[in-house]
Amino acid sequence: MATYAIGDIQGCFDELCTLLERFHFDPQRDRLWFAGDLVNRGPQSTDTLRFVKELGSAAVTVLGNHELHLLAIAAGVTEPRPLDTFLDVLEAPDADHLLHWLRHQPLIHCDARQGFTLLHAGLPPQWDLATARARAAEVEGVLRGPDHESFFRHMYGNGPNRWSPDLDKWARLRFITNCFTRLRLCSTEGELALEHKGAPDRKNQRFMPWFEVPGRKSAGNKILFGHWSTLGRHVSNQAYCLDSGCVWGGKLSALRLEDESWFDTDCEGA
Repeated sequence: MATYAIGDIQGCFDELCTLLERFHFDPQRDRLWFAGDLVNRGPQSTDTLRFVKELGSAAVTVLGNHELHLLAIAAGVTEPRPLDTFLDVLEAPDADHLLHWLRHQPLIHCDARQGFTLLHAGLPPQWDLATARARAAEVEGVLRGPDHESFFRHMYGNGPNRWSPDLDKWARLRFITNCFTRLRLCSTEGELALEHKGAPDRKNQRFMPWFEVPGRKSAGNKILFGHWSTLGRHVSNQAYCLDSGCVWGGKLSALRLEDESWFDTDCEGA
């Protein structure tokens, strides 16, 4: 039995199938962890969602920003954007089942036996893993409950950009959601720089990759994440970026957790 953590698929289902062939995935024996953003920008969002959902206990997936955007559109609280390519999901005969399944997926997955934690984007420096799990549970509870449409109405926006336990309901949930699904850079004080989408700017001494912040409370834990195609396949400070930009013409990558071997859609390496 082996466990493989896979980066952002974003509707590239054919590439996912190719990757699974690289390491001879067997759902009766192996397990897959997906770092979120299963959908959007690529051509096969529905096929991807169906495949992961049908894997059942053989797969774990966390929510990314594109899943939340899809759910917000399905709830009727926002309009599709010009580059969105997941409208086929909304028109699928099993759309209700797929969307219900998505709403019940977590923002973070921690496995003490494997010694790895999986999330889509990042963590602010003030949170250790126990705090992160507790904050994720706040959002997950709303997503799975009757007030999820109200959550989507308040989800969008970059503020607040710093954590405080005194944040009120929607501001608090927005900050938590932004960390788990959008964070790349932050300051040593925990201020988020959510507008940044490129590679790390090493000349900017104020904002740095979230996993490089000195003294962050989640340090010492192995954390798997995606969301950062311009960073690419990367390992630093026990943080593993799995997003190698498949939908932008790059690779789809997987990390085998047992021996930390990498597999890609165009090559295999250990």
